[in-house]
Amino acid sequence: MSTAGRSAGGTSTGTADAAVQITDLHKSFGSVEVLRGIDLTVAPGEVVCIIGPSGSGKSTLLRCVNLLETPTSGSVVVEGREMTDPDCEIDEARRSVGMVFQSFNLFSHLSVLDNLTIAQRRVLGRDRAEAERVARANLDRVGLGERGSAQPSQLSGGQQQRVAIARALSMDPSVMLFDEPTSALDPELVGDVLDVMRGLARDGMTMLVVTHEIQFAREVADRVLFIDGGLVVELGPPADVIGNPREPRTREFLARVLHKPVDPTSPGTPAALG
Repeated sequence: MSTAGRSAGGTSTGTADAAVQITDLHKSFGSVEVLRGIDLTVAPGEVVCIIGPSGSGKSTLLRCVNLLETPTSGSVVVEGREMTDPDCEIDEARRSVGMVFQSFNLFSHLSVLDNLTIAQRRVLGRDRAEAERVARANLDRVGLGERGSAQPSQLSGGQQQRVAIARALSMDPSVMLFDEPTSALDPELVGDVLDVMRGLARDGMTMLVVTHEIQFAREVADRVLFIDGGLVVELGPPADVIGNPREPRTREFLARVLHKPVDPTSPGTPAALG
């Protein structure tokens, strides 16, 4: 695990050094308030895994970071640039943020290599040779260096997701967002994708990861954020939030997803939560 941004108590460093700073973030869809005042500081090189029940606001929070969803109020600052500033040039600002979705969103009519080079050439202005060099390096990074000429339909779901990660990396982001990247995969394909993400964490990539893979969060995260009802219920090192949660709602959630008989009214114990 990266230790960047973690103090002895498991909290991030100050806002001046933040890679991502989220302040009093609210998001409503009509009369439904999905996010109800989220505060989160993520330091450079830090990995924050976001867990919680379906409908809790996890994906909406992630999508607000790069303004795929426009917050109702509050602010999001990435690498010192306020994404929520009306004067922000959002297309330029998004270049520093890579995102990997549940679905792979590859262009089915393009080869793997072309999927990785098209945005580099059109958005970053790289020539074909440079774009292909970067693309091949990132395909090697995700273990698919030999599949550049393949069509997406010739790849397994896990391989397509690794291509999607390589595509995001080819834009040279400083922050990576992962929205349940393994949820659409067969169980036997999950491991390869998680291994790629572990490698990114070891390399010091700043990452926000929405995931149901609790063991992955336990192993890789610097901090775990448990969100429910659009609110931060608990935030801290995985040894605390997963191993010994203090909040009854966190204990109840983990008992369900880990299939452990934990009494949500009693203090959590590492043994009870595996």
